Amino acid sequence: MKIYKSVSYIILLLFIASCKNQNKNEASGVAQENHEFTNDLINETSPYLLQHAHNPVDWKAWSDDVFKKASEENKLVVLSVGYSTCHWCHVMEEESFEDTEVAKLMNDKFVSIKVDREERPDLDMVYQTALQLVNGTGGWPMNAIIMPNGSPVFLGTYYEKEEWKNILVKFSTEYEKNPGKMAEYATMLAGGVQEVYDQPAKQLANAITPDKFVSGITEWSTIWDKQWGGNLGQQKFILSANLTMLLDYAVLQQDSEAENHVINTLDKVIHGGIYDHVDGGFFRYSTDNTWKVPHFEKMLYDNAQLVYLLSKAYKLTKNKGYKTKVEETLKFLKVEMRNEDGGYFSAMDADTNGEEGVYYVWKKEELQILLSEDFELFSKYFNIEDSQVWEDGNYVLNNTISKDKFLKEFDLSEEAFDKKKENWKSTLYQARQKREKPTKDYKILTSWNALLIDGLIEAYKAFGDEGYLIEAVSVFNYLQQHNYKGGKLVHSYTNNSEQKEVFLEDYAFLAKSAFALYEVTLDVSYLQISKELMKIGSEKYKSNSELFYYNVFSDLVPSIINTSDGVVPSANAIMAQNFLRIGHLEYNTDYLKKAEVMGALITSDFESHAVSYGAWGSLLLQQAYPFYEIVVVGNNAEHLMSEIHENYIVNSIIVGSTVESDISLFKDRFNEDETFIYVCQNNTCKLPVKTVFNAFEQMKAFGYKGFGYQN
Repeated sequence: MKIYKSVSYIILLLFIASCKNQNKNEASGVAQENHEFTNDLINETSPYLLQHAHNPVDWKAWSDDVFKKASEENKLVVLSVGYSTCHWCHVMEEESFEDTEVAKLMNDKFVSIKVDREERPDLDMVYQTALQLVNGTGGWPMNAIIMPNGSPVFLGTYYEKEEWKNILVKFSTEYEKNPGKMAEYATMLAGGVQEVYDQPAKQLANAITPDKFVSGITEWSTIWDKQWGGNLGQQKFILSANLTMLLDYAVLQQDSEAENHVINTLDKVIHGGIYDHVDGGFFRYSTDNTWKVPHFEKMLYDNAQLVYLLSKAYKLTKNKGYKTKVEETLKFLKVEMRNEDGGYFSAMDADTNGEEGVYYVWKKEELQILLSEDFELFSKYFNIEDSQVWEDGNYVLNNTISKDKFLKEFDLSEEAFDKKKENWKSTLYQARQKREKPTKDYKILTSWNALLIDGLIEAYKAFGDEGYLIEAVSVFNYLQQHNYKGGKLVHSYTNNSEQKEVFLEDYAFLAKSAFALYEVTLDVSYLQISKELMKIGSEKYKSNSELFYYNVFSDLVPSIINTSDGVVPSANAIMAQNFLRIGHLEYNTDYLKKAEVMGALITSDFESHAVSYGAWGSLLLQQAYPFYEIVVVGNNAEHLMSEIHENYIVNSIIVGSTVESDISLFKDRFNEDETFIYVCQNNTCKLPVKTVFNAFEQMKAFGYKGFGYQN
């Protein structure tokens, strides 16, 4: 990568020495009301693109025809990437893209394209990579100037109006004077981006071992925040895929330090301001290192993954707080983020009328009026004191005192305090309902809804609430009817949507969810859907290596082999996990070998940077340590499986059948009069038993150490 560091230095010297690039935080925006102008985005269905449909800038949606137009007119292209709940995207819109002077400059000298990064994560991934090569960081809005062939020559984030005008003038002038020099640089930078995404396929296979796995965890542990949880840093994100993997590792290795880190993180998160203590649900990230003040944006993928993680952690700890937060989060999602047909929206804005967090924060005087004689108690519990004020006299509810200490200090019983908290929540909820709500992005994204299905299923396993399973089935049915209609999968669906794009994550995540539904319902139709999605996805995105492309190749955008986790788990890692689980179910040695080789290609990355490879870590854990098959066959299979699912069990597949089946794990094992549990490991099975207790004893006889809490 040394060459690309020098390339970034060249571009900074040649083109943007006088420009100041500011990488701003993500947040949200609001739709436009001024209809004096209308551009081509009026024909789109993305809420983000529609927000810009009445800008004086002659925006176009991404298409080959737009680049053909740029080539014919010999113009550079302005590419602006954001999303509907991005605060600084909207600030730049108000300052620059609604300004007629700026618009005239863009319309005269450039062809301008707007992209919703949630609709086109492939495009965002490519240009964010280029931005990071040049500037060492990324973010949204992402504003680029690119050649008519799609290669970037300038990349940045948010710019104030005068800065943006200077950039536009500088690059349009340079293109007119030195098109050859600009084309040469663009080719070099495009090559750098391609190398980044070619690299995973070029890595040597390196089989995982327990020592290598421990090495990866040890390296990651050097950046753990031992006091506040999460990773050290001025801002904090909840990395659910990492914490899920680490919790499994901690239980399997009986590593108390790793387990304590996960539990401490979750405890700090559920009590901090990053959790909405009134409506329920988690905000996107914390702007400080103590989880106190969030960026007030709620994303479906964050909440879906946290439902999964907290449900899983509950099975280990029986912490009632985890169960409560799952219940409240799922209630929030159902009330605020679900459409009438059963699909879940992608995001809820941080802003209301351009003001961040106003829907969520509280004035001290308002709380005193609402809570009356309970205000003093409330203020002690949620830090409503002068030293904790956020800005403009506003407070974020943030609990840092333990419940036991609080009860003792104020001589309260747990029952009495819980009742008070419910009353507080109800009072504030009713007051908040009178406020204007933030806007929502109503796209139904396949991959993000699939994550929610997984979360609902894990909640069903942990708590035994049939409502969670019913809702998981409902979401899956919605995706089948809208996002997978006629056997054609799409990434994003809105009413009248014509989007055709679909990505590896959509196939991988939905296949995983279908398999998870099969595990709890025993309905083989879900298994068939999972296998079908894996077959299509494997063919559609196959590469010259054992890994898969994220997108389908086009002349403008290179094919991407992406392996690290982002805000959602690595699609390649989930593909490998699916291969492993289906492989064990059907004794499909080709699938098992596929998963093994894919994991081996990432082992070195995990060792050196486990923090970015949590989803792979879950796979590698199952390959480095013994993996078990728990098979329940007979009329009473569902009941026994529910009993098993209540326990925290690592490195296993738990499947069952109430009928005769030719699937390898069930073949010749059905008995009409009895229900048996078979425990198998490495092609060796113990004698069938009739109780969960006896099955667990057999696993212990195998040397299994991956149990958490047991009822």
